[in-house]
Amino acid sequence: MIGHGNDGRERIWPIALAVALAAGPIGAPAAAQGITVYETPTCGCCVGWDRHLRSNGFNVTARVMSDVSAIKDKFRIPDSLRSCHTAVAGGYVIEGHVPADTIKRLLRERPPGAGVAAPGMPKSAPGMDMPGEPYRVMLFSVLGISSVYEQR
Repeated sequence: MIGHGNDGRERIWPIALAVALAAGPIGAPAAAQGITVYETPTCGCCVGWDRHLRSNGFNVTARVMSDVSAIKDKFRIPDSLRSCHTAVAGGYVIEGHVPADTIKRLLRERPPGAGVAAPGMPKSAPGMDMPGEPYRVMLFSVLGISSVYEQR
């Protein structure tokens, strides 16, 4: 971004500063990010994860279905990364108990990939809420290639 310094000379501002200035005043409320969650009617941890997302500013639309396998197949989630629920936000797939701050980071950074997953059901993940089990959040592609996006 090009702007003018205090001395009147034209300067190229760093991208981070340009983005911060374009975002508006500090403390301005951000619009809630919409997220659609596909879950089964008997999944208590899915309800806990939905609650976690809402408390972190997401606008959650829960799509309750008897079997979410077809959704997982549709979004090409590798079998090794699957969990109990699947969500979609900002053009990405979110599989399992991925923390809200990780989803926000994903939507902010926009890395190349289909989505992120917290494989299995990590006990210390949001919605499970039992302390002490480290886990990984994986970034994956539609080709089934995955890499560690974050260690929790």
